[in-house]
Amino acid sequence: MDYQNGVVDMLGDPDDLLSRAASAIATVRRAGGHVGYVRVAFEDADFQAIPPTSRMGARVGTSATAFHNDSPATAVHDRVAPEPGDIIVRKVRVGAFSTTDLDAQLRERGVDTLILAGISTSGVVLSTVRDASDRDYRVLVLADATADREPGVHAFLTERIFPRQADVITVADLEGLLSTR
Repeated sequence: MDYQNGVVDMLGDPDDLLSRAASAIATVRRAGGHVGYVRVAFEDADFQAIPPTSRMGARVGTSATAFHNDSPATAVHDRVAPEPGDIIVRKVRVGAFSTTDLDAQLRERGVDTLILAGISTSGVVLSTVRDASDRDYRVLVLADATADREPGVHAFLTERIFPRQADVITVADLEGLLSTR
């Protein structure tokens, strides 16, 4: 989630993270799983619809050009790019579900388990873990394919908060887990 050029660039040195995410995607594909992409991007009407009370709107409004749907910054990074048949949704809020049809697309495919990775742990991942759990999905978080600009926040969330609603695993754990299903 949010593995788009402009967000990846905020991390500084994303090479290891991108490698782990690409590895996880390849593992899911080999196991016959569905791969989905969530990216934040706005059309002109989306910007205009953001109420003045929105904290996200305040952040996005200062870099509206970078978050416009046409901007290269909102494209999924080439190293983890979608393939034909993948689920791709565009969101205009932090979490993956509230402004997308992601839930409907997952349910149509019979998906009941989500393996989440994304940037940032304190944003899209936190919001999506909570919402997915409330929607009764089994949720797994790939701790080492998820990042936050604040490493301490990432550690706190993956070690203390997420385990209440998700299984926190690593990319190395993923292959073994998928081979037993």
